[in-house]
Amino acid sequence: MSVLTCLSRASLLVLLAVVTAASARAGEVRVAVAANFTDAAKEIGAAFDTATGHRAVFSFASTGQIYTQILGGAPFDVFLAADQARPEKAVNEGLGDPDHRFTYAKGRLALYSREAGLVTGPETLDADGLGRLAIANPQTAPYGAAAIQVLTHLGRLERFEGEMVQGVNIAQTYQFVATGNARLGFVAASQIAGHGDGSRWLVPDHLHDPIAQDAVLLKSAADRDAALSFMAFLKSPQALAVLEKYGYAPGD
Repeated sequence: MSVLTCLSRASLLVLLAVVTAASARAGEVRVAVAANFTDAAKEIGAAFDTATGHRAVFSFASTGQIYTQILGGAPFDVFLAADQARPEKAVNEGLGDPDHRFTYAKGRLALYSREAGLVTGPETLDADGLGRLAIANPQTAPYGAAAIQVLTHLGRLERFEGEMVQGVNIAQTYQFVATGNARLGFVAASQIAGHGDGSRWLVPDHLHDPIAQDAVLLKSAADRDAALSFMAFLKSPQALAVLEKYGYAPGD
């Protein structure tokens, strides 16, 4: 047997040992994510995969839709909501682990139009010819509920009655505006953080209840190392850097 052949076999054995060790260590965590956090979650997931060898698999929907799915037995390990109410309900229903629940991010609401110069501030809501205003369904999406609070606080709710179009979640709401199906809408600031197109008004926090977004580990995943690792990773410097990039404030 040649020296070269011996070295090749030795290299193969080392490679197999590394792959085997990684396979034994790696696991999968199934994460249900509120739609506003889609882009940030994907970046955090990629960093998590690299750092831990585990794999994060995401499902995106409105917070209310996800909660309904969890009640129906959907096989998620971690719930990243856009509010605090649903994770608390999950705990109260015996589905969430109270020892692994915390606020992972605080979101911001923005009034946005793809037309440059259209949105200048709250006075934009008084302009003529605005057409439809897009908001997320306030019954299932916390960003939609916050939008209703802003309109109420500013005394503009009646102005838009009959002129609102509701997205099933904040992702669809953004698409209404981005595609021109609505001239303007209330979206998550994280959705427009990556570009300077159009015009926008970052809504002051005092015009609506805080959009504190809680994470909770579901009890069915209490012994899953990948799920516990993901919950810990949400508090890591890498995850916090992603939050800042997308305009979120850190949580607890």
